[in-house]
Amino acid sequence: MADLRFWFDPVCPFAWMTSTWVRQVSAQREYDVEWRFISLRLLNAHVDYDTHFPPEYEAGHTAGLRLLRVAAHVRDRHGNEGVARFYEACGQHVFERGPEGDRAVRGTAGFVAPVLADAGLPADLADALDDDGRDAQIQAETDEALGLAGKDVGTPILHFRPPEGVAFFGPVISRRPADDEAVALWDHVVGLASFPGFAELKRSLRERPQLPAFGVQPGEVGEQEDWHGGSRRQKR
Repeated sequence: MADLRFWFDPVCPFAWMTSTWVRQVSAQREYDVEWRFISLRLLNAHVDYDTHFPPEYEAGHTAGLRLLRVAAHVRDRHGNEGVARFYEACGQHVFERGPEGDRAVRGTAGFVAPVLADAGLPADLADALDDDGRDAQIQAETDEALGLAGKDVGTPILHFRPPEGVAFFGPVISRRPADDEAVALWDHVVGLASFPGFAELKRSLRERPQLPAFGVQPGEVGEQEDWHGGSRRQKR
């Protein structure tokens, strides 16, 4: 049994930032992490994107769903370790290689081919981008996450010490901690999560993530933005 279950959408910058922190802690504490799927596109299937989100969001969330289809095939053929490699390579290509471009491109074969190569995975897995037969599986894992943390959440969702432990949306972080800070932060978060009556600690102001895709370099502090409902929605 894994020490932690981590639900991610590969196009969510905050899930990516939190995942890099979790990998830091895992390397020091020898935790096992099970990587699971949550789709922002399926999560917001009932939402009118044109009125509720900035214009690039629908294309970006759709690309995330397409990448999760590939991740589902990766899991079938290469297990959890393969998903870990795929997500790591996705994050590097989406967030760590300069300013964001067209978000829709992330859902294309041209984008995913070098991701698979960097992850050491077969190139034919790119065919899964169009496999909407995987959407039911991704929806089921999304629903599982919502069943654990509630419906007013986004990504990531972490389930501590499953199956008995508690699950939460977040933590949402915008900066990468140093290795010693990473472990201290982990201990604080686990301490909160271990208290049976703890439900939420939140502020809607967030710094833009410390990622090249957002023009924020290591050591810099991103501009603060006000988020609602786990996203930069234009309406509540």
